[in-house]
Amino acid sequence: MLFDAVFDGDLETAPELARRAEERGFDCLWVPESKHDPFLSLLRAAEGSQKLGLGTAIAVALARNPMSMAYPAWDLQRFSQGRLWLGLGSQVKAHITRRFSMPWDKPIEQMRDYIAALRAIFHAFQSGEPLRYEGTHYRHTLMTPFFNPGPIAHPSIPIGVAAVGPKMSELAGEAADFLSGHPFTNRAYVEKVTLPSMQAGLRKAGRERNQVQVLGNVFVITGDEATQKLLERRVRESIAFYGSTPAYAEVLEVIGHGELHRELHRLSREGRWAEMAKLIPEDVVACCSVRAAPEKIQDEVQRLYGDLYDRVVLAPCGIES
Repeated sequence: MLFDAVFDGDLETAPELARRAEERGFDCLWVPESKHDPFLSLLRAAEGSQKLGLGTAIAVALARNPMSMAYPAWDLQRFSQGRLWLGLGSQVKAHITRRFSMPWDKPIEQMRDYIAALRAIFHAFQSGEPLRYEGTHYRHTLMTPFFNPGPIAHPSIPIGVAAVGPKMSELAGEAADFLSGHPFTNRAYVEKVTLPSMQAGLRKAGRERNQVQVLGNVFVITGDEATQKLLERRVRESIAFYGSTPAYAEVLEVIGHGELHRELHRLSREGRWAEMAKLIPEDVVACCSVRAAPEKIQDEVQRLYGDLYDRVVLAPCGIES
């Protein structure tokens, strides 16, 4: 199992955090798209490291068209000398339509088409051949030399899909190079939903298990007593936030807490966010996180998830603890 770190800080600190991650033996640094553009942070991280992988976890695909995603990915792959892992996520309807003001149709079909379009664009960049992609949602049929950034030394960019539900997990097995798991999960859900769904996608496409890496994201509670209290509070807040979302309801249902989702969802609709974390019971925190001393955290993650994940992102403390 490979161990990765997550970074969601300011641009100014990205090079130093990347340097520290590389020194501590992390294999890849993953940047989410929440408050900042992940490509800018990863560009700075590339400046501060030599061999560290650089991943988007995730870049919001449906807020962009494939061409607008392809250009920064190609530039970062060139600049980093082949270290990019391009993790894509659909986001949920409310954010795509209300925050980004972009259309929402059928996200599974759209993401399948998106991946194929990206690969066609990358091929045109590298080969100089005409761009002729016509899919169900995207059409890219024009690429003149003036707008083609040209070939690079490492043109093969791994493309991943962020998956929570069974349909997106199946798509990851069918069409992606890696599945990016959500930190709001638990072993029972991964065993019963995530991996069987991905395996169905592999069968559908005639692919083997070793053709898709499974990236697990794990909430970690570690450090001294004060740090553990802080991280546990953050984990409770994260569980409350994600657990209120209907798309993630089954994550709680498989561990016998379907009623918790319904209560969290009700409070979120009433705007009572401050109350929600207090409702998360101890057994849910235990199921959805890993707690251990700093020097034992990797061993504990290996023990709990070593047979399920190929690589793991330690979150939220990552390399900063």
